[in-house]
Amino acid sequence: MEEEEIAAGAVPGPESDRDKQRGVRDKGSYSAALPGTELHKTGSSQAAAHGDNTGSGTLGRGIRVLKSNMKRNGSRSCVTPKSRFGSRERDWLKEDPRRGCVFLHGGGDPQPPCSSGPPSSSQSDLRLVLCTTDTTAAELCAQGDSEGLYLQLHGDLIRRLDPSERPLQIVYDYLAAMGFEDPLRIQNEAANSDLSCMMRFYSEKPCSVDQLERILLKGVFSVRKGKTQLHKWAERQVILCGTCLIVASVKDSLTGKMHILPLVGGKVEEVKRRQHCLMFSSAGPQAQTYFVNFDLLSDYQRWYRQASKVVSQTVSVVDLSCYSLEEVPECLFYSQDITHLNLRNNFMRPDRTEGLHSLNRFSQVKSLNLSHNRLGSFPEPLCEILTLTELNLSCNGIRSLPAQIENLHSLQTLSLDGNHLSLLPEELGGLSQLSSLGLSFNNFSEIPAVLEMLSAVDRLAMAGNCLESLDLGTLSRMSHFKHIDLRLNGLKAVVSGGVETLKHITHMDLRDNRLSALDLSSACSLEQLHCQRNSLGALALSGFALRALHTSANYLMNVNIYPVPNQLTYLDLSRNLLEYLPDWVCDTRKIEVLDVSHNLLTELPGRLLSSLSLRKLLAGHNQLHSMPDLLDHIPLEALDLQHNKLGELPESLFYKALNLRYVNVSANSLETVPPSSQSEESLSVLQELYLTSNNLNEQCAALLAGHQNLRVLHIAYNQLQSFPPSKLTKLELLEELNLSGNKLKTIPSTVANCKRLHTLIAHSNHISVFPEILNLPEIKLVDLSCNELTEILLPDLLPPTLQELDLSGNTNLILEHKTLNIFSHIATLKLDQKPLMSAGESMGSSTLWNHGYSEMTGQRNKLCVSVLAVDSFGDSVEAAYGFFDGDRNEEVPRLLQCTMGDVLSEEIQHSSIDTVYMSNTFLSSHRKLGMAGQKLGASALLCYIQHNPGDPGSYFSLTLANVGTCQAVLCRDGQPLPLSRVFSLEQSAEETERVKLSKAIITEDNKVSGVTCCSRLLGCSYLSPWVLPKPWVRTEPLCAQDEFLILGNRALFERVSYQEAVCTVQAVRDPQAAAKKLCTLAQSYGCRDNVGALVVSLHIGEDSCTCELPLATAASGGGGRIYPTAVPLGDPATPSTSSGIASEFNSEMSASEVGSEAGSIASDENPAAGLASRPERRCSLHPTVCGIGGFGGGGNNLGLFQRQPSCATFSSNQSDNGLDSDDEAPLDGVISNGSKLEVEVDIHCCAFRVKGGAPEGNGGQETVEERQGFALRLSEDIGSCVTAGFGCRMRRQNSVVVAANGWLHSVSSKETSDLKKSPSTSSLFGKKLSNGSVVTVEESHNLIEVALEAPKKKSGYFAAPAQQDPEDQLVVPPGLEQDVWEQLRHLNPNPGPPPTQPAPTTGDPDWDHPHLNSQQPQLQQPWDASGLALQQEVYDTAL
Repeated sequence: MEEEEIAAGAVPGPESDRDKQRGVRDKGSYSAALPGTELHKTGSSQAAAHGDNTGSGTLGRGIRVLKSNMKRNGSRSCVTPKSRFGSRERDWLKEDPRRGCVFLHGGGDPQPPCSSGPPSSSQSDLRLVLCTTDTTAAELCAQGDSEGLYLQLHGDLIRRLDPSERPLQIVYDYLAAMGFEDPLRIQNEAANSDLSCMMRFYSEKPCSVDQLERILLKGVFSVRKGKTQLHKWAERQVILCGTCLIVASVKDSLTGKMHILPLVGGKVEEVKRRQHCLMFSSAGPQAQTYFVNFDLLSDYQRWYRQASKVVSQTVSVVDLSCYSLEEVPECLFYSQDITHLNLRNNFMRPDRTEGLHSLNRFSQVKSLNLSHNRLGSFPEPLCEILTLTELNLSCNGIRSLPAQIENLHSLQTLSLDGNHLSLLPEELGGLSQLSSLGLSFNNFSEIPAVLEMLSAVDRLAMAGNCLESLDLGTLSRMSHFKHIDLRLNGLKAVVSGGVETLKHITHMDLRDNRLSALDLSSACSLEQLHCQRNSLGALALSGFALRALHTSANYLMNVNIYPVPNQLTYLDLSRNLLEYLPDWVCDTRKIEVLDVSHNLLTELPGRLLSSLSLRKLLAGHNQLHSMPDLLDHIPLEALDLQHNKLGELPESLFYKALNLRYVNVSANSLETVPPSSQSEESLSVLQELYLTSNNLNEQCAALLAGHQNLRVLHIAYNQLQSFPPSKLTKLELLEELNLSGNKLKTIPSTVANCKRLHTLIAHSNHISVFPEILNLPEIKLVDLSCNELTEILLPDLLPPTLQELDLSGNTNLILEHKTLNIFSHIATLKLDQKPLMSAGESMGSSTLWNHGYSEMTGQRNKLCVSVLAVDSFGDSVEAAYGFFDGDRNEEVPRLLQCTMGDVLSEEIQHSSIDTVYMSNTFLSSHRKLGMAGQKLGASALLCYIQHNPGDPGSYFSLTLANVGTCQAVLCRDGQPLPLSRVFSLEQSAEETERVKLSKAIITEDNKVSGVTCCSRLLGCSYLSPWVLPKPWVRTEPLCAQDEFLILGNRALFERVSYQEAVCTVQAVRDPQAAAKKLCTLAQSYGCRDNVGALVVSLHIGEDSCTCELPLATAASGGGGRIYPTAVPLGDPATPSTSSGIASEFNSEMSASEVGSEAGSIASDENPAAGLASRPERRCSLHPTVCGIGGFGGGGNNLGLFQRQPSCATFSSNQSDNGLDSDDEAPLDGVISNGSKLEVEVDIHCCAFRVKGGAPEGNGGQETVEERQGFALRLSEDIGSCVTAGFGCRMRRQNSVVVAANGWLHSVSSKETSDLKKSPSTSSLFGKKLSNGSVVTVEESHNLIEVALEAPKKKSGYFAAPAQQDPEDQLVVPPGLEQDVWEQLRHLNPNPGPPPTQPAPTTGDPDWDHPHLNSQQPQLQQPWDASGLALQQEVYDTAL
């Protein structure tokens, strides 16, 4: 494919070079064409005209096509960043940030609106064009020989660009609106091919595939056009689509020329002269006819039957919404029966004669929808359609109405919401039949006076305007209005205007305004009032007709209603400052629902509970100390008294309120519960009972047996030591049981009688025996985490309904391979991982912070929250934590969980400014969502803990960014410190105002376009610019008073306040158990949605050292001597996390696969040359490097030594334990698993040497003590010790690299953190799980993943889980001593005799102490820089 270039200010090259370049064909790369190539013929003159203005420092409109006719291969991106531009193109772009590139797609490359798969391999041409922000669409069309350019946003509608529009400027404006600020960054983002999922340009209009969904019949037949014999028969593609017959070429059926024959009102007749032939005729004076001949009788009958139905039907409703139409299809005009025409969300324009000007041809149309067409002005031709009764022109940017609107005398409904109207013409008052007028979300500052003339309009819909005051006198003159909707107006006052009575107003909505007082006592006919989320301190109403009152989220201390509202059925006084209930509340006769939660009530009137109409009472979050006794039977069905100070409940509660089905008394001080009845026979119909966080014991549990209809029982965090087995037997209908946070040692076996039980949650107890619940037929979720389980007795077959099993936090639990195989079908299996402290983390992040998280689905079928938790992030001591909530989708949270850590790592490299790298992280993650982010979105919160690299003496700081409703709170000195900002319309007046200004429609449930209550999200790009991805960023310095950090979603903090969350974590301390408790509390408090919590425990004090252990310096003659530091290693074959954190095994991975991964740790890679310096981690207390000599430097350095247990593995052909599979028990210290054999040894006794200069002072002779001492030194900072010329193959296990010839090389796990922060290898350090959770990144898990990528050796190295010796001593089985020392003898010709007793001597290393005497001369060894390069070479090979 030839590379073409249109002049862009580049310097022309020599003729010979140009000819050479024109002959080059590039098949896979996107290399830039060199300047000087031939101009495109159709655009050469225009390009030359602008060529002089594109020199250095001058902004020109030159256009350069880097690649044309390039076929996309179906990959994720069509070009790679390295091959996109040449050096000259990059230099040209760098000269001015207003220069950039535009991707032009071919017309046959439409992006499916809802497709989530990869692009097909048959996509059309793609060109990359360099241009400037001044380059117009006309100029791009001229050089590309196309009629116009088309723009598609978010994979949805496609519109034609005006010739004067500037494509690159459109891209830059879009990116700036997203939140990008730096011009250079905007330039780079515009050149990213991933942007095509949000914005895509086409050189010709793509053919729409939407019509394929309406295809009824399709085939290739012989066709003849017309009734005369002049036309010949030809083979054509024939499609019966909707109400039309489409005849097209067989080769290009959808892209070539198509003949469309409308069949409505036409005829379908049999042709008797020809076998199996039909004649299709359209209606109208210019009727057309097609003859179609079928080969088979079955096809003939099928087409005749289906086409007859189409012809006979009368089309009255036509829906052409979201079709990217610029004009009305001509075929519609053949049908004169159309009465309802929907053209919503298209690009109809008033200035086009073939567009809206032709709509008056529909003689019977009554309903016309032209909303979201970007009209800009009212189309005057519509005033000629006199039959219109309904007209919708919402969201079109209309600023005024024409006087001709008075011609629409039949108009009954007019929707003008979401425009820029501030005045209405007087002529509008002539529409006498107009009964509904929508004026919401415009720019009205007062109620238009012309509305007084519209006597048929009974609803004033003016939400989202700019009214600051409401004059009731104005409303009194408009007596026809019954419903008043003035929410979201910024109202500050309601003026009476001398009006005594307002008899006509029945409904009034004043939500989300700024009212401080409201007096509507003159509205004597008022039936319903909404005034939530104002600042009301006083409220006065008339009670004559009042039926429903909503006043939540104000500052009301009293509500005056006169007379007593005897018609009142619903009363919401929640979230106010009420200290007592008004007397009229008890006097009302018909009240059914009363919500007084979140107030300051200390008591409830006795008369209230005697009401014979009250069905639902919500009085939680008050200060109630007692409840009045029930004197008579009452019809109460739901009672919520959570978060009070109740010590007891009325004795007669359950047998006086026989209709009770829901009771929640969590978070009180109850020590007992009332009996279900006065006799043995109970009439209780109670179905849900929540008793969490009280002081109940097992005696209270016995009283629950009378509620035999109970389906949900939460009795978590009480004082239960047991649950009576006989009582549990009676709860046969129980479906959900939560016994968490008690002192249970076992769950009764009678739980097996609860055949309908599907959820059992009993974490944070002392349970040691696995309950008999796996035989239950409907069990779905079992949570037994944080207990004392040691083993599990399983049936042969598990119930197929089991979806989640949580066994984390059981430190003594050991699962065999057989058990794991049985669990293999479970979707989510959470198991404990042994805590492992790797060499690079032992003195860093693991001592400064650790975390725990919990996620619960609630009553949802899927989990839509995900967690990102990385305790060790990047090179230095850093951490990253994230929380993502997709509300109703799980795709976007999982994508963010997998990518956001990598994006943050990349952005940190580009900028050190917190607001910049955090904002760009969110914006880049938004772009990387691709097609999934077009229609779906998620709230996101990201925390990054680091210290300022520019100030080594500084302490740690926490940088947080969030969008949506995920929140974070920091516990500082025992008090909550909110760090995040909630971006919801109900809680952010600033965001609500921004959304209003962008003319979005906010529905009555406070959702943007009825989709989401959030104003900022990652994803949902089709809601741009109303919903943006730009985050809130805050940096908070950390101090010694900071105890922990809590991250959670909206569902958590809606039920658990900041203060309660802090107190909960303080009482538990363990992060895992604390996160579990937070989620359990939220569910017990009434949360039915997904809930998640992430708790990060902080240990940052003034004495916290975050650097690596400094290398000590000894005053001694001679060269620089460096001695490494060794730290304890964990079990190399067991994946691990921080203490108390569970991992989850996906159901796709069986237990045998887990075992095979644990054993596959071999690598056959060859060492790579090169020396890469590794920066050393320092802390705020030790900002400078102390006593570390350079490579071959002059300082004398003596390292500290700490003994570590480890294991060396040998292949089975080298070691044999002498046992067959049926022999006696294996020897101590030998672990055999089939052909796998592991011998426990200490790697420090495996001596190895570094070839090079001989040690000074002994004439080049090594002593036995020096060899033994040198064997102790394993380099951590440098990497690996290796002799020059080593070419051996190696493998890495934990922090030990084992060479193929048996030599051992130490590899620091600190360097492995480089892989963790690398975007290309970060996927190896965290496994995506079935429920969207992430397992914390740890060392051994990483090594398994890295080894899987390496080529496998046929003979292989074998490994089995090692059992670490608890006393940390050298253990060599007596039967294998000789074999071990034989192996060591290959490494060292003079290893000395085998030790018979590990007793220390003055000349030998002290194995019983972690540190060696730094004054021992035999531990000194010279070191040179040449050895360092070789060691680094071995280290790189190990990675």
